[in-house]
Amino acid sequence: MEKEIIVQKFGGSSVANIDRIKNVAQRVVAYKNKHTDIAVVVSALGDTTDELEALALGLSKTPPEREMDMLLSTGEQISCALLAIAIKELGYDAISFTGSQVGIKTDKTHTKARIMTIDGKRINRAFKENKIVIVAGYQGVTANDEITTLGRGGSDLTAVALAQALKAKVCEIYTDVDGIYTTDPRIVKEARKIKTITFEEMLEMASLGAQVMQARSIEVAKRFNIPLHVRSSFSKEEGTMITKENEKLEEIAVRGITCNKNEAKITICSVPDKPGIAAKIFEEISKQGINVDTIVQNVPHDKLSDISFTVPKGDFNKAIKATTAIGNRIKAGEILEDRNIARVSLVGSGMRSHSGIAAKMFSTLADNHINIEMISTSEISVSCIIAQDSADKAVRSLHKAFKLEQP
Repeated sequence: MEKEIIVQKFGGSSVANIDRIKNVAQRVVAYKNKHTDIAVVVSALGDTTDELEALALGLSKTPPEREMDMLLSTGEQISCALLAIAIKELGYDAISFTGSQVGIKTDKTHTKARIMTIDGKRINRAFKENKIVIVAGYQGVTANDEITTLGRGGSDLTAVALAQALKAKVCEIYTDVDGIYTTDPRIVKEARKIKTITFEEMLEMASLGAQVMQARSIEVAKRFNIPLHVRSSFSKEEGTMITKENEKLEEIAVRGITCNKNEAKITICSVPDKPGIAAKIFEEISKQGINVDTIVQNVPHDKLSDISFTVPKGDFNKAIKATTAIGNRIKAGEILEDRNIARVSLVGSGMRSHSGIAAKMFSTLADNHINIEMISTSEISVSCIIAQDSADKAVRSLHKAFKLEQP
């Protein structure tokens, strides 16, 4: 009988120290005993990536992106080698690989590379030798053998892409929480674990700030219909299944609330109100590989208008530099910056058939004296940009208003 293939991914908190690495090793071999071939993807130990990044920023405010990839990719190489050692100590054969060794080919975009192809031959050879395969997450290599990384949370993407390449039965994402919750349980203690959620809803939640999984990994899982099981590495409990459909889809208007404090707002004042000006601004920003989110342009007065937009905080310095350059070119006014914002969002596929969701959100925030600076919507979400110091209060009040603590 042909063995099933399972891909498992363990996040940084799951392998933060020697005891946790031993715990992961025991979980992995328990699956191996069920006659399953296993490929395990690991993140860097604990806060290693943050620590390495801090070292680089201690030398330069804008370190070269190629060198950042060289530096940050080392974290996952450490954890995958240590896990292989721990598994071998339990009497099982294991082998660790870097992203390049298993043929994860990416484009040339340093720090946010996209996976182009995966050659699974080396992994399949190891399976035939009855080895447990450990792969360093978050990294790949270009056609010219330049090391790249896949963006924050990129180990999720490595795991999902490997699951597709290996035709795995399921991709299990192990983390320090036991599933997807209606909101962050650290903010709302009444937050409830969601048993099943659709790819569409999870993608929206991840895109809007839910920290559990990287949005790009959900995109790949959705495209290839790869079932995902998000669960805790510290308990045997079932977690949350992320799948194509949800039997209760019509009943639920709002599935969850996300809060993203990792954005910043930039405003270009006194922009000439002429056709093509907005295109020039955002073309310049996109050339820097920066993803712009919410954009608001006010009604022009005296043929001048203000344009505000949000960007990830990690891209803020690049965005300010690009905005200042284009602002000078188009003879705009002052450039304003605000790093103290947060995005609070409601997400749910049922919003399509439920009216009044946005109105209830706005009135709830108003009742709690929380000012809305910007608004954006999609078919299954409503987002408000607010002051960062009001974010937790906003999440708690919305969770209560929409009765998300109730099953």
